[in-house]
Amino acid sequence: MSTVPAEALPTRAPGVRSYDDGAAAPLAPSARLLPSLAAVYRAQLSRARVARIPLLFVATFQSIGIMVLMRGVVDGGSEARAVVAGSTVLVVAFVALNLLAQYFGQLRATGGLDHYATLPVPPAAVVLGAAGAYASFTVPGTAFTAVAGSLLFGLPLTHLWILAAVVPLSGAALAGLGAALGLLAPRQELATLLGQLGMSAALLLGVLPAERLPGPLGWARDLLPSTYGVEALARAFDPHPDWAAVALDLAVCGAVGVISLAVATRAYRRAAVR
Repeated sequence: MSTVPAEALPTRAPGVRSYDDGAAAPLAPSARLLPSLAAVYRAQLSRARVARIPLLFVATFQSIGIMVLMRGVVDGGSEARAVVAGSTVLVVAFVALNLLAQYFGQLRATGGLDHYATLPVPPAAVVLGAAGAYASFTVPGTAFTAVAGSLLFGLPLTHLWILAAVVPLSGAALAGLGAALGLLAPRQELATLLGQLGMSAALLLGVLPAERLPGPLGWARDLLPSTYGVEALARAFDPHPDWAAVALDLAVCGAVGVISLAVATRAYRRAAVR
């Protein structure tokens, strides 16, 4: 039997590269955006379904209560359309803006972003998936509020199909704003405060008829992303809606949504690497 020196034995299989020489091992390739987005969306929607259902009831009950109170001072016409549209979009603001700001603020404060940072998931998928899940979660509440408000004020139900565009576009704008507030706030408590202030602004500036607001508040109303979703829905209550104006309002909502989600994605990248 022949003896082979240990130095002559191969240390690895042929064709397999060794990284003992100090070379860094390559990381796993990043997952593609759409599959990652779908996975994050499903996970967030499942989580929201369990943890946020009581809050959805609160948001819906709050909006219906506001409409009942306003019924005593508003008889009909454009003011009634504004109250119903504002109360409907308020459900979206409560969940997509307020709760999402608190969620991302909590993730940043507790180190939860580190979990996502270790996954081969694009930052845009995390932000878009969470925002989409929270916005989708508002659909039952907005539909119920719109129907209840229409019956309460005697508004037509004919064009309520416009909610299929108002909810996702307003939800994208408000969810992007909520995510950005939560990720940019230096402290969790400040993120919660900013989310509450944003929802309060949507309540005061969205539900009250625009013609009853003083000048400075009217300008602030024009800067609020949810305003254009409110205007689009309010126009749809007309017997003969101005669809060009509705389309313009929805286009503004969509543009604000793209910008706010881009800002939130950039804020996520900055927060995840710290």
